[in-house]
Amino acid sequence: MTLDQLRLRLTSIDRQLIALVADRQRVVAEIGAHKIENTVPTRDYEREREVLKGARDQAVELGLEPELAEDIMRELIRSSLTEQERTRIASQTRGAGKRALIIGGAGKMGRWFGGFLGSQGYAIEIADPANSDSGARNVGDWQSIELDHELVIVATPIKIAAEVLGALAERRPPGLIIDIGSLKTPLRESLARLVDAGCRVTSIHPMFGPETRLLSGRHVVFVDVGVVEATAEARMLFESTMAELIDMTLEEHDRLIAYVLGLSHALNLAFFTALAESGELVPRLKTLSSTTFDAQLEVASLVASDNPHLYFEIQALNDYGSDALEALGEATERIRRLVAERDSDGFAELMKAGRRYLESRP
Repeated sequence: MTLDQLRLRLTSIDRQLIALVADRQRVVAEIGAHKIENTVPTRDYEREREVLKGARDQAVELGLEPELAEDIMRELIRSSLTEQERTRIASQTRGAGKRALIIGGAGKMGRWFGGFLGSQGYAIEIADPANSDSGARNVGDWQSIELDHELVIVATPIKIAAEVLGALAERRPPGLIIDIGSLKTPLRESLARLVDAGCRVTSIHPMFGPETRLLSGRHVVFVDVGVVEATAEARMLFESTMAELIDMTLEEHDRLIAYVLGLSHALNLAFFTALAESGELVPRLKTLSSTTFDAQLEVASLVASDNPHLYFEIQALNDYGSDALEALGEATERIRRLVAERDSDGFAELMKAGRRYLESRP
């Protein structure tokens, strides 16, 4: 066969693969409908393990790399779960006949919540000076409209959120008010004002980015600020998803976020700053790259491309933020000292201690 003929055969096989994937997705849709009708959970981990093992075993029989087969099946499973989760969320129609106002709805997470709530039947309105291509009605200045919505989401930057929440306390809207900020300590006083005003208010933190399609394996933190019924109502919005819902106090949330976000962000900031100031170009460094370097570079690239103002707020506005930065500085200095003193045993013990900590995590 000629090269062109072989390529035609390959194209034909590729088209058959896509057609089979489409067939698989249609069966997935039927399974999803059956699960909803019979109140069966969306995710079945035992079934997933069986599918992945079967793919690996078949790959070995056919002389194919089992890792390739597993990777393909994992992606198909993920796509299937995403579709089933969306179907389940839409089937709830919890927001049918209700209106949701998203203040800051033109931002990335504002748009995510617009899509999420819209799939539940809510009529979405946004209040944002920026234009949005989400298709939702933009009411412009929320302070100039009647706040008779069943749900109000505050999805603005943290400093602005404190002002918005304080202003909402003056208006006392009857609907459920939800703050979705990454930090809670800067909002403490404004949230307390809402509670004192008799508003149904709670605070949540979706621990994922706006590009997230599947909530399985993701976490949503709920911070009850004194209105238990409001927090329970907010949890109901995620009831049909596969997200893990976690309750925390306001102080506990920000203390942990100082490490989960603050420390990890600072580490990547330091990494790409050191690279940028080294004088070595990334393409040249990548000629000597390693698995560790490539992985770190990928994460650092994501951080560098994100919103610098949000990252600064996470570092600067957290009451507990300095603890993580000091810990990072002390750890870096300790490593520098161990290397300078040629302390091989101390260096090894440092790594062993880290290994013990990481292995102890569930």
